[in-house]
Amino acid sequence: MSDTKQQASWHASPPEVVGRQLASDSSGLSREEAARRLERYGPNRLAPPRRRGPLLRFALQFHNLLIYVMLAAALITAVLGHWLDTAVLLAAVLINGIIGFIQEGRAESALDSIRSLLSSRATVLRDGRRQELDAAELVPGDVVLLTSGDRVPADLRLFQVNDLRVDEAALTGESVPVDKSAETVGRDAPLGDRFGMAYSGTLVVYGQARGWVVATGATTELGRINRMLSGIDQLRTPLMRQVDHFARMLALAILGFCLVTFLFGTLMRGYAAADMFMMVVALAASAIPEGLPAILTVTLALGVQRMARRHAIVRHLPAVETLGSVTVICSDKTGTLTRNEMTVQRVICSDQVIEVDGSGYQPHGGFRMDGQTLEPAARQELVMALRAAVLCNDARLFQQQESWQIEGDPTEGALLALGAKAGYEHQPLQQQWPRLGCIPFESQHRFMATWHRDPDGSPWIFVKGAPERILEMCDAQLAGDGRQPLDPDYWRRMSNDLAARGLRLLAMAGRQGEPAGGQLGLADVQGGFAMLALVGIMDPPREEAIQAVADCQGAGIRVKMITGDHAETARAVGALLNIGVGKPAVTGAELALMDEAELRRVVGEVDVFARASPEQKLRLVQALQELGEVVAMTGDGVNDAPALKRADVGIAMGRKGTEVAREAADMVLTDDNFSTIARAVREGRGVYDNLRKFILFMLPTNGGESLVVLAAILFGLTLPVTPAQVLWINMVTAGALGLALAFEPAEPGIMRRLPRPPGQALLSPFFIWRVLFISVLMMAGSLGLFLWELEQGMDIATARTVAVNMVVVAEMFYLFNSRHVLGPVLGREGLLGNPHVLLAVTACVLLQLLYTYLPALQTLFGSAALTGAQWLRILGAGLLIFVAAELEKAVMRGLRRSGCRAGQGA
Repeated sequence: MSDTKQQASWHASPPEVVGRQLASDSSGLSREEAARRLERYGPNRLAPPRRRGPLLRFALQFHNLLIYVMLAAALITAVLGHWLDTAVLLAAVLINGIIGFIQEGRAESALDSIRSLLSSRATVLRDGRRQELDAAELVPGDVVLLTSGDRVPADLRLFQVNDLRVDEAALTGESVPVDKSAETVGRDAPLGDRFGMAYSGTLVVYGQARGWVVATGATTELGRINRMLSGIDQLRTPLMRQVDHFARMLALAILGFCLVTFLFGTLMRGYAAADMFMMVVALAASAIPEGLPAILTVTLALGVQRMARRHAIVRHLPAVETLGSVTVICSDKTGTLTRNEMTVQRVICSDQVIEVDGSGYQPHGGFRMDGQTLEPAARQELVMALRAAVLCNDARLFQQQESWQIEGDPTEGALLALGAKAGYEHQPLQQQWPRLGCIPFESQHRFMATWHRDPDGSPWIFVKGAPERILEMCDAQLAGDGRQPLDPDYWRRMSNDLAARGLRLLAMAGRQGEPAGGQLGLADVQGGFAMLALVGIMDPPREEAIQAVADCQGAGIRVKMITGDHAETARAVGALLNIGVGKPAVTGAELALMDEAELRRVVGEVDVFARASPEQKLRLVQALQELGEVVAMTGDGVNDAPALKRADVGIAMGRKGTEVAREAADMVLTDDNFSTIARAVREGRGVYDNLRKFILFMLPTNGGESLVVLAAILFGLTLPVTPAQVLWINMVTAGALGLALAFEPAEPGIMRRLPRPPGQALLSPFFIWRVLFISVLMMAGSLGLFLWELEQGMDIATARTVAVNMVVVAEMFYLFNSRHVLGPVLGREGLLGNPHVLLAVTACVLLQLLYTYLPALQTLFGSAALTGAQWLRILGAGLLIFVAAELEKAVMRGLRRSGCRAGQGA
């Protein structure tokens, strides 16, 4: 029973052979044998996902090279007894860790709130008696009883089937329920075609069945996919790779620069090693962007909150930005691009093709023929077809809050919605035409029949089912002027046309009369019927998904559809969404024959893939990544989980998705809507823009401070700023100001840009130029005013206070410059467009006044009170830097318009 090959081929063995192999029969196991097997095979449940404990999660917030440099500096300053510098450094490190820990915890809590168990109870035969027990107690060989509404609790080999239909969308992507039987199929049959099996986690929508448990827990098909996940390494996001590279390069540059400076000061200038070390600490503190980890976390966290308001819960913070760099979106079809609600789109009568408006189960929409509105009551054959659709039906359509739901088969639900659009509601019509008998749908018959009496007392028999089967019963067709001889060629031609459009077909027929023996039986439906209509049914695209796909394509993002559904259906839905138009749909069977080189070629050209298995979805994602693409993958089923985990951004469905898919994903959509992904891409691009704006704001501040300290060392001057004052600037003022850039609205036209190259560095040549230009301006202003104050006979505390305030005021002015990388800010939008900038500047002004005049802070940081004249000089120098930055942007805009490479770097 534990042999892997046997587990993979239960569907190919007759039921009696399976029973012998399982040492079980149709009456089930004894209680004692079940207990022995439970001890042997273990409980029927999947292992819970591993979660990092809170301590480890908190510790990992400090796994960053810049943080390590700050901790090392804090340790050395503590050894030297400079406790203030130690405290400020440690406070900066701790703030970063707390922010990251809180945001990651919030994301996990949000996800936990939408989890649901796959199955908790099961009905079985034990000792020949029917009983209900916890699904975790099931063992191989148990006989499980299934009925409509049950969730299959384990993998079952069916041996007794009564018109069973199972929704396997979670496992195969099939958009409609699958008819089951006890028959065997070929060993190599794809999962969706194994009609003698019912798999764990799938849902029974109609009928009853009995089956032997052949696999439990980790050995089920669901468990096999879950095991695949453990062998898949989750890739680091492009942003994290860029930030890590940037941090390593910056940290190495700072350490090397500090070492050279220390040797120069001690060996060439004769400074004492202890004094020189404090100067180097000041240099390192001025160069290290202490606020970067915190601002990075806060910016991403703000993106998380904005996405949550737009129905997207982000589990991993970097996924917010990664969406902005996506070049390909691989989307599941059912429930994401489509509504996962079957809808009748066409009705074919004997001489007319009728289009049906509306989508989903909402009974709203009209009828059109030749582009003109059609009143159904005006066409007698259409009226009879609609009556047949509603009367020969076992589903129930009802409204729950603001949405319409069905109970029963989705195809029958679509017929009820069709009838309701014409005013034929199920319950009133059943009262007018009471049902007197019924032949339920069975896969071997391929039809359903019902016997009714109309309001005049006349008997009627209606049938619906597969078109070729219904045609066999008909010798006539209903037309506007009554019964006509049947035209089989016409109906076959119409059937082929509907099938070519990817529609699923049903035919309806009726005859006046009653059963021969007083009860409706198979002998009563052998002939004499009049063909009423063909209906074409599809799970249509969401209207908003059509626009969202267009938005993504306009942003340079290719959208590919990977589904477990049939190729014809996938191709038809793709055409409606403008995905893969004019290109073939490649099936899983074709993918299985391709080597990796051929697969990479095909995945670069083809946009629609059908009947894809979990392994093939994973191969497609990997092939795209090998081509250098940044891939987002959407899905809701267990079969999507491996590809979701491997993708750069895995996006799971929150309403109809499985727990396994949500656990593997980086983001969960609470509305299961592709348009939410398009909005998230826009949000991600805005987040990345804001991060770059922050870096472009922060680095010149650090650069200016570093140049001030370096100039003092090179020319043997007193330090214009102390290490503690540098940390005050970087963490308190620069951090508070830079945070405002996280609230910047997305730039106009952000979704008309091409995706940025995955390997693009955070700092382009243009950015490096901007950093150097502004750094020199800040250094000149701060050092110049510092030396001016000393020249005027001011004490060192006053001169340093002027230098610190000069840097902070320059930051305030430069914050406005940074709102647009190249665009001007001299206007209402540039100066007032982001209220958070005004709040940040106001808060910073208050902080600097406290720094300058509050005695406690004067003692702590060595600051001193300033005069009005000193403030005017500081403000004047800051305004000059603002004007110089705007002039530089004007020059760069001119160069960009001229096609200069420097402008393109922005």
